[in-house]
Amino acid sequence: MDSRLEEIISRVKDLDGHAMELARQRQGTLAKPPGSLGKLEDISVQLAGITGKVNNRVDQRRVIVMAADNGVYEEGVSSSPQSVTLAQTINLTRGLTGCAVIARHFGSQLQVVDVGVNARVECPDVIDRKIAYGTKNLAKEPAMTRDQAVQAVLVGVEMASAAAADGIRIVGVGEMGICNTTTSSAVLAALTGLSALQVTGRGGGITDSAFDKKKNVIDAALALHRPDKNDPIDVLSKVGGFDIAAMCGVFLGCAAERIPVVVDGFISVVAALCAVRLCPLVRNYLIMSHESYEVGYVVAAKQLGLDALFNLGMRLGEGSGCPIAFEIVSAACTVMNEMATFEQAEINDDYLEEIRGKDCFTV
Repeated sequence: MDSRLEEIISRVKDLDGHAMELARQRQGTLAKPPGSLGKLEDISVQLAGITGKVNNRVDQRRVIVMAADNGVYEEGVSSSPQSVTLAQTINLTRGLTGCAVIARHFGSQLQVVDVGVNARVECPDVIDRKIAYGTKNLAKEPAMTRDQAVQAVLVGVEMASAAAADGIRIVGVGEMGICNTTTSSAVLAALTGLSALQVTGRGGGITDSAFDKKKNVIDAALALHRPDKNDPIDVLSKVGGFDIAAMCGVFLGCAAERIPVVVDGFISVVAALCAVRLCPLVRNYLIMSHESYEVGYVVAAKQLGLDALFNLGMRLGEGSGCPIAFEIVSAACTVMNEMATFEQAEINDDYLEEIRGKDCFTV
């Protein structure tokens, strides 16, 4: 593996077990039935493990969107023209897309990075880290070289490091790129050994014939390139996209910087799975946002062993679930920081002794 990636991976450490135990103890003193705030309690304990502090805030938030095109577009596996990638990459910075308006509504920063848009991006607000003008057509040749895959991952690491330097307390990871549900399905199939049928959905919406072609293209590409499921960089280089590789780097980089990082939908969860395959400890830093409508999302989430915070039937991508998840994480922090203890509420909690540490709530 590239020495720079090895160095990043070596910086990822396990969660702070002592801080997590202190967080659990504080949750046990708050004036509520044990465990009654469910995932909000779990998040607060996870944050303690990440930061080493019981009391946390996530008031500085950023969604990082990686934009790139995919050569497999030539195979007719998308109903959208490739020009949409360029248009929406710019519109993200103008605050006009779904993710952009949600992020603005909740006061989250939005950062857009061009890692492979198949056009000149004439927009000063888009960060230029273009590796190439889109990937190659994975139906005919590897999507990118191994060096390009590593380069894309390192772009993501760079953005995570910049977020840490800017004082960002939580990061979300999104994307923009026509045909990236095809590349994500191919990567997921390669990592899991499943067929295209088991991991592929209709993405932004396609006809039955295009959907069949999409699955056939993925299976054929896997047979042609034979990516090594034990080597995520090999998988990304042969059937992935610059956006997925860069997103993988953001997850790695956030873990190395000890920043909690939110997974968006299908493309994002596949990138997160790549990061975890490279470094299993990254899993501890992940917070899932919404359960994507895409069939492959469930497969990837099971591989990670993580559950989504909410299900709104979303399938937009862009990182649109991340600003919503930030609010839930913020609520978890507020409970930990501001809720009264039994002592402060002047309630004798002796009556809870018999049920503490037991499941006395499930019917």
